[in-house]
Amino acid sequence: MPTDFRTVVRSQFRAALSMLEQCIDRCPDERWDDAIGKYPFWHVVYHTLCFVDCYLSPSNDEFTRTVEARAWQAFNPQPNGMAELDDEYPSRRFTRDEMRRYAQLCRDKLESVLAAETDATLDGPSGFSWLKFSRAEGHLYNLRHLQHHTGQLSAALRRCGVDTQWVKAE
Repeated sequence: MPTDFRTVVRSQFRAALSMLEQCIDRCPDERWDDAIGKYPFWHVVYHTLCFVDCYLSPSNDEFTRTVEARAWQAFNPQPNGMAELDDEYPSRRFTRDEMRRYAQLCRDKLESVLAAETDATLDGPSGFSWLKFSRAEGHLYNLRHLQHHTGQLSAALRRCGVDTQWVKAE
């Protein structure tokens, strides 16, 4: 019997998030603002987590509602609402501790989202008008985006002598 898609995606997402968290934790304080391409290290982390969060949502409308609801929460990774994603740069600099909290929020969301997925929802549309494929493929797309930016961050850390480790599965 084949392994359940949700189990495989959960395991690989957890591993990819662990690799991103290594980058967050191992980035020297003096490198937190270093450029990765044209964006600071922290901004690449923030962008990555925002889209993990977004694409775990059932739709862009639902993600927008989530962002609006966070305005009243103690920890709000989008203090300027959807403009944080729509504008090229966030409204402010985010700290390492905030990015750790956001990574945990994404981990928690991953668990609840995948637990609620059914064969029907996975076979259905991604929920995002610009992603013309199934929800299942949307999860893989999200995972590729997460790992792409984690690779950028990891490579930048290695160039300054900081090692990161590959995580096989969790």
